[in-house]
Amino acid sequence: MFIEVTSREQINIVEALAGEIWTEHYIPIIGRDQVEYMLDRFQSSEAISHQIESEGYRYFLMEEKGKYIGYMSVQIRGSELFLSKIYVVGRLRGKGFGKKAVRFLEDFAANFHLRKIALTVNKNNKESIAAYEKMGFTNLGPVVQDIGNGFIMDDFRMEKIVPMS
Repeated sequence: MFIEVTSREQINIVEALAGEIWTEHYIPIIGRDQVEYMLDRFQSSEAISHQIESEGYRYFLMEEKGKYIGYMSVQIRGSELFLSKIYVVGRLRGKGFGKKAVRFLEDFAANFHLRKIALTVNKNNKESIAAYEKMGFTNLGPVVQDIGNGFIMDDFRMEKIVPMS
């Protein structure tokens, strides 16, 4: 179900999924201008390639029944796994794929002896915040980050302790 992104073709698939998911999900939350800016700056093929090649990010496509249904991106930061991106196509949200992804990431983190998974989520993304809390993440409070071009990310930082066996 989780396939590490290693080829240009896979990067292009991630870019296409990002365009579909972000346009549908985030325009009502942050507006079209910021969505277009963020897609270009962080989710274009060029940006994804740079993140993989130069910044230590690892991307994974989520596949179900032969179709790509979402993607995620992580980066090891000290003793934590930072979940930079986790997105599922709209028609499949709420069907357990996020839970499966978090379980996969818990195993991934444990394999690297990382103690927690951290992420940031937009303060107005109520459904995602509720889903993360249901999966055991704790809201640690606000984080505001300037991302350029007059835009900010107004988020909450959330963390989950990784179960160690």
